[in-house]
Amino acid sequence: MSFDPARFRAEFPILSREIYGKPLVYLDNAASVQKPRVLIDEMTRLMTHSYANVHRGLHALSNETTTAFEEARQTAQTYLNAASADEIIFTMGGTDAMNLVSYVLGQDEIGEGDEIILSVMEHHSNIVPWHFLRERKGAVLKWLDVDADGNVDLDAYREMFSSRTKLVAMSAQSNVLGAFPPIKEMAAIAHEHGALFLADGCQHAVHGPVDVQDLGVDFYVMTGHKAYGPTGIGVLFGRKAILDRLPPYRGGGEMIDIVEQERITYNEPPHRFEAGTPPIMEAIGLGASLRWLMEQDISGLKAYERELTDHAMEALGRSNIATVYGAAPDKGPVIAFNLGQAHPHDVSTILDRQGVAVRAGHHCCQPLMKKLGVTATARASFTAYNTHADIEALVDACAKAHDMLG
Repeated sequence: MSFDPARFRAEFPILSREIYGKPLVYLDNAASVQKPRVLIDEMTRLMTHSYANVHRGLHALSNETTTAFEEARQTAQTYLNAASADEIIFTMGGTDAMNLVSYVLGQDEIGEGDEIILSVMEHHSNIVPWHFLRERKGAVLKWLDVDADGNVDLDAYREMFSSRTKLVAMSAQSNVLGAFPPIKEMAAIAHEHGALFLADGCQHAVHGPVDVQDLGVDFYVMTGHKAYGPTGIGVLFGRKAILDRLPPYRGGGEMIDIVEQERITYNEPPHRFEAGTPPIMEAIGLGASLRWLMEQDISGLKAYERELTDHAMEALGRSNIATVYGAAPDKGPVIAFNLGQAHPHDVSTILDRQGVAVRAGHHCCQPLMKKLGVTATARASFTAYNTHADIEALVDACAKAHDMLG
């Protein structure tokens, strides 16, 4: 079945509402996407029909919920093509997942003088946890530069490694420039130097299933709310051989095996890293969203998102009022821009009054903003429920903001 944008859009009830008397044009998808009916129905069903705590109960509701929860883990395994469901850890989101990796690696594997390679276009969620290791363990952060479009110089990247390099943490898609770094090649280079590789896939995984085995990464992070799922849920993929040797993240129920007054022993992964009652409904809801997404014509979906991005880039360029940041020909559906000297917050406010929702600020990417020579930008981001009419509404609203703000 070929991709049908109208049918896809019809799955999102919120898109029928109006803002200030105008049809909602939601272009803040890089921050969080709207929710399909399948997710709404599944979470409603859980709350009204089949909810209980998981794993330890023996009654019918607990057994039903445990089965659904573990099926969601298997769905995430399929979506990421992990070798085993034991490589899938449910977290509270992408930020929580990266903090988990930082904490457990910082226990025994990364210490004083050990090096972590980051890029200047990382989201703060993939910067601050590594600063914790710099502050608390004496780790050294090394920064990979990118060009204005987010392209990576692989030769310069190779030169950054030393015998002390323990980890590379890299976005799989920039949330500002839309750039897709060559993760597969970069992971292979890291492994040649004995370093681990973490890919931040929070912007990447929304565009369709991911093959972590092909990418060759050691860790892959995704968040639910950007992948048509609920908030409060994320997925961390970790290679089992690595997870097996790592200590727990938090202490509590489920992550233990034996608890005595004098000793404790820990559960096997993934449960070792899932202390306490997990986000049960959120995980099951994410599973429903991912199954629904995998039923779509993914190649058609990606091609349609490409059409929208090309349309927006061409239309904003033709308007001669916008400075666009990041123009790689294969960029993802994210456009950061400014209108002259107008502050992005003012631009966003005027666009909102036209029913057009965009982001404004530094997008949790202050090192990248510094490189681009700005303090903030506006950002329009698209997904497959957007339309070409949405793009025209964006351009028209930008023209009005430009006229008002000079």
